[in-house]
Amino acid sequence: MKKLNLLLAFFIVFGAAAQNREMKVASFNVRNDNSSDATAGNGWGNRMPVIVNMILFHDFDIVGTQECKVNQVVDLRNTLSAYNYDVIGRGRGTSPTDDEFSAIFYKTDRYILLNHGDFWLSQTPNVPSIGWDAAMNRICTWGYFEEKTTGFKFYAFNLHNDHIGVTARLESAKLVLQKIRDISAGAPTMLTGDFNVDQNSEVHAIINSSDILEDCYNLSPIKLATNGSINLFELNIVTVQRIDHIFVTVDFTPVRYGILTDNYWTDANGTPSHPENFPAEVTVQQATPRLPSDHYPVVVGLRY
Repeated sequence: MKKLNLLLAFFIVFGAAAQNREMKVASFNVRNDNSSDATAGNGWGNRMPVIVNMILFHDFDIVGTQECKVNQVVDLRNTLSAYNYDVIGRGRGTSPTDDEFSAIFYKTDRYILLNHGDFWLSQTPNVPSIGWDAAMNRICTWGYFEEKTTGFKFYAFNLHNDHIGVTARLESAKLVLQKIRDISAGAPTMLTGDFNVDQNSEVHAIINSSDILEDCYNLSPIKLATNGSINLFELNIVTVQRIDHIFVTVDFTPVRYGILTDNYWTDANGTPSHPENFPAEVTVQQATPRLPSDHYPVVVGLRY
C-alpha cells in the first residue's frame, strides 16, 4: 500500500508539472546605440542597466532582440551571463559583427542550444543582401532549443523587417514562413520581431492566417496592453498600433500577453522636499522620466 501511495503521488506531481510547463518569451527592440540619442539623454550607457534589469525582473526565458549593434550584444551578454544567459546571432552586414543583430538571448540553465543559423530577408537569403525595395540588409536569426528537464524541443525565429520597403515586408513574411516550414519541419515554433507593420496590415494577415502561426495577442485570455509597442522615447504619447509581435504554433498556449511600459529617471535636481500629509522621512525630488527604448517590449507567457 505504501508503494502504491508513493506511485500515485509521483504521477499526481508529474502530471501537474506536465500540465503547467510555462516559459516567458519576449520581443524587444532595444534601439541601436547612436550619438543622437546620447545627446538627448537616451544613451546606451543609461539604458543598458535598465534593460538588463527588466529582463531579469520579468524573468524572460527567451528574448528576441532587434537593433543591437555588436557592442550592445557584448554588453548584454557579458552582464546577463552572470545570470545564466547566452546569445545567438550575427550582424546583418558582410562581417558577422557588422551592423545590427536580430539576436536571441536564452537561459542556459534551462535550455540546451541544439542548432542555430541566420538568413537574410531577400531573394538571396544565404548571403548578406538587400531584398526587393528594402532600404538596407535585414536578417532573421533562429535557434533550436531543448528544455533540460523535460526534453521539450522547439525553434525560435527572430527578425527585424525593413521600415521602408512595402514589397520587402510582404515578401519577407512569405520567405520567413517558408523558412520555418523548411527548418522546423512541423516542430513547435515561435516567431518574434519588429515587423514594422501593425495588427491590421497585410503582412500581419499573411502570417496570422497561415497554417503555421498565430498572434499571441489574439490567443491570450489575459492582456496588459494599455499602449501600442512604440513610444519614440516619449512618455506622453499613446498609440493603438502594435508593430512588434510574437507568433506561435499550436504547440503553445498563450496565457498572458503584455506590453511593458516600465520607465526610469535621470537628472534628479533641486532640494528634496517633504510632500504634505506624508511622514517626515519621505522626500521627493524633480527628475527627468526616461524610457529604456523607443519600443516597449512585448512579452507572453506560453504553456506547452
